[in-house]
Amino acid sequence: MPKPKAKKPATHAVINRRARFDYELGEEIVAGLVLTGPEVRAARDGHVQLKGAFVSLRNDELWLNNASFSLRLNVRGQANSKSVDTSARKLLASRKQIDRFAAAKQQGLTIVPTKLLTNGRFIKIVIALG
Repeated sequence: MPKPKAKKPATHAVINRRARFDYELGEEIVAGLVLTGPEVRAARDGHVQLKGAFVSLRNDELWLNNASFSLRLNVRGQANSKSVDTSARKLLASRKQIDRFAAAKQQGLTIVPTKLLTNGRFIKIVIALG
């Protein structure tokens, strides 16, 4: 009797199609995200929307703004209650990448998130210059 095949985890990638339409995209980098537990669960379930999201620079750090995470609330007596959270989240990138994007931002370019990658252990985001 043949062995049953091991199931591969579904690879979810949340794509910001609007960014490709609105901007002419240039250089891309892959950065990590600082998330809490419910935010990680929302990202793995695909309950994230990047439409209208942008990246800003504060204190020489990259921050993801206006990305919508639909968080599942554990409220007793209410099935599937959700809350939408759009607070800023810190991005994890190397100093060299941050400096390169800061210089491009000084020239008037915009930093736009294009994809949220959830395959593997970590949750990463692809950001590009527009």
